[in-house]
Amino acid sequence: QVQLVESGGGLVQAGGSLRLSCAASGRTSSTVHMGWFRQAPGKEREFVARISWGGTVTDHADSVKGRFTISRVKSANTVYLQMNSRKPEDTAVYFCAADPDYGRIMSRVRVSYWGKGTLVTVSS
Repeated sequence: QVQLVESGGGLVQAGGSLRLSCAASGRTSSTVHMGWFRQAPGKEREFVARISWGGTVTDHADSVKGRFTISRVKSANTVYLQMNSRKPEDTAVYFCAADPDYGRIMSRVRVSYWGKGTLVTVSS
């Protein structure tokens, strides 16, 4: 089992920056790939970014490329999402995700482990 705890959410003005953190714990937490999803009000949960367990491979959704960056401190089992140039449409609950299979961290229906989410609100 893997437990995920997000932090860093809050209110930010459009154009501002915010960094989310996700700490993983559990017996296999050091060998899982990790990522971020988000869910806006009335919408389905969508993929944002993912990173391999070693931190050497990353992918970002087209909607956030050039603005968001995922990174990982492997020794601390922590993954970050640096969000710059925020837009009002980035307002959502952001969820940390983890899975032993890297490919599954693009599908909201296939991820094995989820955090409880942290709310990010971008004001215009």
